[in-house]
Amino acid sequence: MNPRTFPHAAATAALALALTACAAMPTPVPDALRPGPGATFAMTATARGVQVYECRAGQWSFIAPQAELFDAAGRAIGTHGAGPHWAHRDGSRVVASVAARADAPVAGAIPWLLLAARPDNADRGTPGVLAGITHIQRVDTAGGTAPAGTCQSADQPLRVPYVAAYHFYRSPQ
Repeated sequence: MNPRTFPHAAATAALALALTACAAMPTPVPDALRPGPGATFAMTATARGVQVYECRAGQWSFIAPQAELFDAAGRAIGTHGAGPHWAHRDGSRVVASVAARADAPVAGAIPWLLLAARPDNADRGTPGVLAGITHIQRVDTAGGTAPAGTCQSADQPLRVPYVAAYHFYRSPQ
């Protein structure tokens, strides 16, 4: 087995099952991760992909997410990547920055986040599903954390599988 990859199919299947179980029950979200008064829910997308890390000065450093986004029926609807950005298949895109974070209630899962979003200039004003999105919550995470301890080599990135639910919101202007 390649030491730079997370164990394959079994781990990915376990992560998918964990997220499915979480999606079946509403998950309480800490107050710090709420988008604020007046924000209206727009949609949820499930992300399945990897968190990419690189060995820097003997420690694993986060580089970027690489994930595919799915709707409630399991259809691919877009991607999530560096920036971070979210791109819908209709051409609309947003970028975001972390506004608040909370530890995930599950050990080994990446933190839950509230992100402040804005249109991505790369979409050139494309109207679509992500137009007007102002906040994104990342919740119900499983996996994605870098291994504890030090690392030795910077020759290849480490790709750690993760799943998460992203809730998209619009706020009044």
